[in-house]
Amino acid sequence: MNDSPNRLNAIKAIQKKLIGKKLSYKEIYTIMDEIANKRLSDILVTYFVASSFKDGYSSEELYLFTKAMVETGSKLNFKGIVADKHSIGGVAGTRTTMIIVPIIAAAGFKIPKISSRAITTPAGTADVMEVLAQVDFSLPEVENIVNNVGGCIVWNRKLNIAPADDVIIKVEEPLSFESFDKIIISIMAKKVAASTTHLILDLPVGKTMKIRLASDAEKVAKKFQLLADRFSIKVISDINKTFEPAGYGIGPILEARDVLYVLEQKKERPLKLEAKALRLAGKLLDICYADAKIKKKGLEEAKKILTSGQALKKFREILKAQKGNDQISSEKIKISPNKLEICSPQGGKIKGINNYNLNAIAKILGAPADKSAGIYLLKKVNDSVDKKEPLAIFYSSSKYRLREGEITNKNFPIYEFE
Repeated sequence: MNDSPNRLNAIKAIQKKLIGKKLSYKEIYTIMDEIANKRLSDILVTYFVASSFKDGYSSEELYLFTKAMVETGSKLNFKGIVADKHSIGGVAGTRTTMIIVPIIAAAGFKIPKISSRAITTPAGTADVMEVLAQVDFSLPEVENIVNNVGGCIVWNRKLNIAPADDVIIKVEEPLSFESFDKIIISIMAKKVAASTTHLILDLPVGKTMKIRLASDAEKVAKKFQLLADRFSIKVISDINKTFEPAGYGIGPILEARDVLYVLEQKKERPLKLEAKALRLAGKLLDICYADAKIKKKGLEEAKKILTSGQALKKFREILKAQKGNDQISSEKIKISPNKLEICSPQGGKIKGINNYNLNAIAKILGAPADKSAGIYLLKKVNDSVDKKEPLAIFYSSSKYRLREGEITNKNFPIYEFE
């Protein structure tokens, strides 16, 4: 590989960070530029990622890394209030974004949602949206979609927004692990580049979540706030205790069906997913309404937009704009015929769902590459079950993977009993 001065300077800066020294903006920009243009090997990028684990970054470094990540990529240009929502992730089967985006757009605010593919879970929002519509668009196409219908749910690949982040994600993916500081930089860089002015952050906390302690969530929220202030973004952090997925489906097709159940207000819809989406949408609308000088209550409006069918109508507009099937419904979604019922090994009450094991088994089943692969949870926390009563249904295109999932569940069970 060509040892240009910039590449050598980036390597020196990574070495400096590895031994705990602070970096200048010039050094930080050089690292980001070399990563964004794929001039550093995966090994060198890995060393850079590793440098943030032990001591993390100072508040100034967080700002400078975010700024550099933005400035080494492209930007979307929107005027006025531009809303966004982001979850720190790690929770399977909690696809609130695809419910929130049409609610906010139907309320009259722009919401260009740039979503990622799966890193630590069996499906990212882009993987689930791809079941219903295209997610890969150019910058002008995204601007056109949002200006026409108010919102979008797209993948970053063609957009070149914070391109260094996509390279870093590929390095992190095999570990299924990210540092908090790197997550903060990644999220904020994409928000700044998307012209975001108002942001709701979902910070789930639980013993098998990315953030295990409320005290850590508060520290993360504080760092987000400091960074948002530097970029003039209004941010609200929603710290919530999370014991299980909010939805029933885990994996692209099953999660897409859950979203449609909620938007269609079907009786079988996951009520916890609906409640969480409404809470986050309500908080986001509150800060948007405040600056727009509109005297409305966010949660009240979010509920009205969802129950009246306006959110579903707006979602269909977004699907059509993204070259999807705007006539799709929960009943028309095709579920894999290859399935396996997992029955309870004992009678009793369910006290927990192990998110790590759930993620691992869904991936063994083939998610997210196999869109039909995943898990449908028949039972949740606090449900009572009899011995041999069905707990969940495993789906996969491969019968071999179904068997592998069953064996893994015996050794690393999804459900924990009292």
